[in-house]
Amino acid sequence: MIANEQQLDELLSRPSEADIAAMAALEGDLLILGVAGKMGPTLAMRAKRAAPKGKRVIGVSRFSAAGSRDLLEAAGIETIASDLLEEGALERLPDVPNVLFMTGRKFGSTGNEGLTWAMNTYMPGLAAARFRNSRIVAFSSGNIYPFTPVTSGGATEASPLAPVGEYAQSVLGRERMLQYYSGVYGTPMVILRLNYAIDMRYGVLLDIGTKVFERRPVDLTMGNANVIWQGDANSVALRSFAHATAPPLLLNLTGPETISVRDVALRFGRHFGVEPTFTGTEAQSALLNNAALCLRMFGYPTVTPDEMVEMTARWIGMGGATLGKPTHFETRDGKF
Repeated sequence: MIANEQQLDELLSRPSEADIAAMAALEGDLLILGVAGKMGPTLAMRAKRAAPKGKRVIGVSRFSAAGSRDLLEAAGIETIASDLLEEGALERLPDVPNVLFMTGRKFGSTGNEGLTWAMNTYMPGLAAARFRNSRIVAFSSGNIYPFTPVTSGGATEASPLAPVGEYAQSVLGRERMLQYYSGVYGTPMVILRLNYAIDMRYGVLLDIGTKVFERRPVDLTMGNANVIWQGDANSVALRSFAHATAPPLLLNLTGPETISVRDVALRFGRHFGVEPTFTGTEAQSALLNNAALCLRMFGYPTVTPDEMVEMTARWIGMGGATLGKPTHFETRDGKF
């Protein structure tokens, strides 16, 4: 039973033996760009807890949210406040041999497309050029894939790309910039196509469970999804440095199961004693990633969808804190 955010952060940042071995084998310090986002704080704390004594973990962000910087520094992470779009910002950062790239913009993209492209495509190119002598692990998104039949097992890393909407197009732009600079400078990289991380304070399961709890209809139009416990996603990110190559290794990062939105809603309903209501009809396709390669490399996630649903239901029921950032996973027109 997780009773508060402190316990949740401790669980998400608790390193596995594989994480400890990976950080011990990693040559040099770790720089995390975009550390104050949804995943960054617990990933940074996991890295620091796994790292041998003396290995620095440095987090870079604008730190616009109150308290985010204090949380990291209390965990022993060095922080640098910086807007990476400002001229000269990247050049002022220290030279670090391992860079974890987490910056990006999704929500609010519609209506402010210029900023979205600057954050998701232009700035990653600048960062790749700046850290051309480092190893880079960069987060991307499964949104760059087309919708696939729900019975197909999802898109693989070799599937044709068909991003819908400017957010997804700009994320593909990020990948192309990273691939370009990897080719020019021989920079070893891994690009992680994530889809979707679960942290009880946000995520697909929270979105579904909250609607059931509040007696609001659950949209079935995007009737299926993939999810992965954020702690497991954090672990894969840290262990990916050992697999960085030029050209970049492409890796789908998610759980092996295709979950049913209707089934998950009904399970939340049983937990809350509520009969869920629904709107729309399940499409025959969905945004799905096939994570078989990731599973072969790093093993199965440690937390199952059933466990995530149970933990999320308990969190909602006790009034646990949320980030107030719905995923809009049900969106099919690419407008965020």
